[in-house]
Amino acid sequence: MGLEKLTVRQLIELDACTRCGLCIEWCSNCLEIGEPVAWPREKIKSLRSLVRGGSGIRARLRGPSTPNEEALASLSKAVYDCTLCARCAEVCPVGIDTRSLWLVTREEMVDRGCYPEPFDTLREMVTTNHNISGDNNDERLIWSENLEEVPDSVRGKEQAEIVYFVGCTPSFYPQTYGIPQAAVAVMERAGLDFTTLGSDEWCCGYPLMIAGMGDAISELVQHNVKAVRAKGAQRLVAGCPSCYDTWIHEYPRIIGEPLGFEVLHMSQLLEELLDEGRLRLGEFPRPVTYHDPCDLGRNGGIYEAPRNVIRSIPGVSFTEMEENRRYALCCGGGGDVAMCNQELVEAVARRRLQQAQATGAQVLVSACQQCKRTLMTAARQEKVRIRAMDLVELVAAAMEE
Repeated sequence: MGLEKLTVRQLIELDACTRCGLCIEWCSNCLEIGEPVAWPREKIKSLRSLVRGGSGIRARLRGPSTPNEEALASLSKAVYDCTLCARCAEVCPVGIDTRSLWLVTREEMVDRGCYPEPFDTLREMVTTNHNISGDNNDERLIWSENLEEVPDSVRGKEQAEIVYFVGCTPSFYPQTYGIPQAAVAVMERAGLDFTTLGSDEWCCGYPLMIAGMGDAISELVQHNVKAVRAKGAQRLVAGCPSCYDTWIHEYPRIIGEPLGFEVLHMSQLLEELLDEGRLRLGEFPRPVTYHDPCDLGRNGGIYEAPRNVIRSIPGVSFTEMEENRRYALCCGGGGDVAMCNQELVEAVARRRLQQAQATGAQVLVSACQQCKRTLMTAARQEKVRIRAMDLVELVAAAMEE
């Protein structure tokens, strides 16, 4: 591995690791993986060896060395078995940005052709069908068919103040259809001037970016920005934390200029609407707890907006899980891990589900469609009587009351 992929900071970070082991203790996955090679500390060690073998002093004197194929395969499996939750970065005493190191390692694995085969299928589906399911993208509004009446805002208005960016998972996976349905009900009740992009909404590119295939998303980015600008929108609201993270942090960098409109996550919009008195909520009779999505919390810095929304429900019974905010355990569904290690996803989800059970909650609320999908599946598999809901679904339910 050459130096061109790594920033100066990352090169320093490879040597800065004190090997204290805190990252192992806090890793969402380490308790479920018996192989030390998958530990954050060991991944840094392996990555450092790869860099030194290609660009270190010894490489300059004797020429670059060819990495051992077995070692390369082990590092590849370790980095693709990571949910990219970034808990390890939160506890690192020297402040190593581990998530960015895992991403650049995935890029290197793709360059070397040493990555899980399912990602070739993912790349084909996203670049050809413009979504992660491989379905016809003209069916992106299939979730709206269960609405009592499909408003013009869903069918697609020519101009609108707000574009609601639904995301691939709620558009094509029935378990999460309720999220955009609830979002539409809330925004209609609040009297917002909004629209969707319908089939003109393409995958934001996040799944490919974190797979190490970020060079394949430029067309997606350019298309989506053009589609939103064509609506004359002043704001884009994303229900998916990963879409939000990609729009607000990656899109301006990729297009080389400001977007020209504000980007919000749905939790921020809900908080704003409640603060302005544009929504009236009734009581929600069941005790709830809240799960922080990794891309919304640690990667996006949004912790309080969802909690403020929950607390705005009259008489709500809300109890935090033992691990929350910066130290919240991953649901297991991040990092594209489900594409190559479903057993690991299920194991991590079970642990988070146990933490939710310990609060006595009957409803497990999150603000991410993938978290809802993963935790709902875990509850069914474990036969646990707890309901997984998205934050906007909770608001819609309280709004009806």
